[in-house]
Amino acid sequence: MDWFNKQLSAEVKSEDLPPKNKAKIISALTVTAVISSAVIAADIKAPIDGSEHQEHIHPIIEVNYANTKLNIDGMPNEADWQQAKWHPIDQMIIGPEISADDFSGQYKLLWRENKLFLLTEIIDDVMFDQTADPTVLYWDDDTVEVFLDEDASGGEHQYSHNAFAYHVALDRQVADFSSLKEATTFNDHIDTKWSRDPVNPQIINWEMAINIFPENYNDSLSGFDPKQVSPVTLTAGKIMGFMLAYCDNDRSHTRENFIGSHPIKPIDGDMNRGYKDANVFGKIKLIK
Repeated sequence: MDWFNKQLSAEVKSEDLPPKNKAKIISALTVTAVISSAVIAADIKAPIDGSEHQEHIHPIIEVNYANTKLNIDGMPNEADWQQAKWHPIDQMIIGPEISADDFSGQYKLLWRENKLFLLTEIIDDVMFDQTADPTVLYWDDDTVEVFLDEDASGGEHQYSHNAFAYHVALDRQVADFSSLKEATTFNDHIDTKWSRDPVNPQIINWEMAINIFPENYNDSLSGFDPKQVSPVTLTAGKIMGFMLAYCDNDRSHTRENFIGSHPIKPIDGDMNRGYKDANVFGKIKLIK
């Protein structure tokens, strides 16, 4: 802008120019200055989430309140589930494109003061759980992965509880890395059960009741230890980071596909970033 002021002053003060030409110069330089200012502002604009790489801007998903207690039995017959909105699981993170018969999925969310409730509807032609130990290679089994960031702060979380990346297995074991940099189970965090739909057995209904823990959760204590930080009490208006994904394995040595609920901006071609970077999560808002 200093350049613009100097240039405008020099051009307009020229006594050799008629008034009409001076007006044209002022108009042209003004347009140039506006465009230059916009470009500069765009260059220095910080990412919205404060991270080094700006992610997709996802619409906030509104989550309705469950008016009655939900029974976690893999049979979502309650009226609250019937009224909740479906959201797709259709973003390929790892692997080639697959047919709807191989995998397709969608999910719903509800909440009450003590839990976040998740219903995932999965069509998967092969359900496979090859490793008995829930802390070993759990990402290579058929698994629902639930990403949660209690305060929607984003940021790194692979070996901290700034956010959780719960891997919920077919045998109802729940695994993630701890702050001790080792895989461990968090079975007291999520109550879960799945069952085949009685009308269409190709459909698997997978229900979960999730305790929401803050980032100061202490891995050295169990969730039932009285010295442990308690789960967060949920209230209307609360915003949390959230994403969902499914590990699909049709009897291979490693998973064949990893499909998510939100698009992820690749870095050096890598979109598998949710397990360590909460900036790629979307957001949910609890409403009543």
